[in-house]
This record gives sequence, structure tokens and C-alpha cells, in this order.
Amino acid sequence: MSEQEQFKRHTAFKLRVGDILMAKPVMNNERFAFLELGNKKIVRVNIIGNIVDRYESSGETKYLNLTLDDGSGQIRLKCFGDDTEKFKNVIQGQTIILIGTLRNWNNETYISPEIIKEQDTKYLLIRKKELEKEKSKNKDPLGKDEIIAVKDRILGAIKNAEEEGGIETERIIMNLKDIPPIIISQEIQKFIEEGIVFEPRPGKVRYLG
Repeated sequence: MSEQEQFKRHTAFKLRVGDILMAKPVMNNERFAFLELGNKKIVRVNIIGNIVDRYESSGETKYLNLTLDDGSGQIRLKCFGDDTEKFKNVIQGQTIILIGTLRNWNNETYISPEIIKEQDTKYLLIRKKELEKEKSKNKDPLGKDEIIAVKDRILGAIKNAEEEGGIETERIIMNLKDIPPIIISQEIQKFIEEGIVFEPRPGKVRYLG
């Protein structure tokens, strides 16, 4: 399994940039292992912010440097080689949702982006309020096999609605009446944190894969 595939197995935690800057980078033989924030070991992140600066090299060595600001701090997003092509349309002034892996080099923590999608600026405030109200998660009241079946059904409903541009959470709840609404909401939240789905607007989800 490649290093990239290993990173993608980690949950993409919803964070603010300020949280990342205050957290402790943990190194393993001078290589970045994870970011320690409370009891969390963070490798991947899910952030909404504004692109406030953009630099792209013009020489033989392809390099793209984006600066992300979400009101709590700024952090750099760095791409190298062919990966720069994936984000060539990202411009200064855009509000984006970012899913990426954390890196640390020369005492600087930065992000290697996996997914960048443009978002409405109102989601900056929505994300801020969401994280301020976030509470510790309750344990799943279902057994392991039942949870796997539930996850598959919820994700299937989201995938099947992709041609329609996504699906409302309320519609999923109505269609899967045998699953408690709180379970559906919790599992959708986990899919968002893992970078499997995203919210184009509150209450509506789309499949990222």
C-alpha cells in the first residue's frame, strides 16, 4: 500500500486553521507522523476557507503554493509535479472546501491537498458555528454488522442521487424509515469527515468517492 493510500484511510477531521497551528506535530525519525490535538491524532483535514494568495512556478520544476485563510489563521497548501494540474483553476479570492493530508517540513505544518471544491462564502460562518457547537459523539447504539449494513444503505442513497445533483438529508430519512434519524445524521457526518461526501449547502449531500 502506498503512502498516499495509507493517508486516505485516516478520517479527515473538520478543523479550523487556528486549531492546526496550535496543535503539536509528532515526528517519527524526523518524518511527520501526525498532529496531536487533544486526544486526536490527525493526519487528514477538512477545512473551509478563502484562498488569499497563489503562487505557481514557471520553471521546469512544477510547484503550486496556495495560502488558505478561514478567519482563525493562515496555512499553506503545497502541490508538486503533475499534482499542480489538478488545482490549476483554483484562484485567489475563492472560498473553498479542502480535504488534504498534513505535512511538516522545516518546522512548518502545511497541507498537501487531495480535493479542492469551490464553496459559497456563507459556509465559512456555518462551519465556524458547527465546530463551536460540536460535542463528543455518542457510541453507536447498533451492533457492528448492523452499522455496516446501515452505512451501505445510506451511502447507496447518496450515490444513486448523484445524477440529480445530490440528495437532501431529510429525503434520506424519509426513504430509510426503519433507520433512526439520529443514526442517519451521525453516519452522514462521518462520511463528510472522511471525505466521502460533501455538503453543497446545509442539509444536502453529494458523493465525492
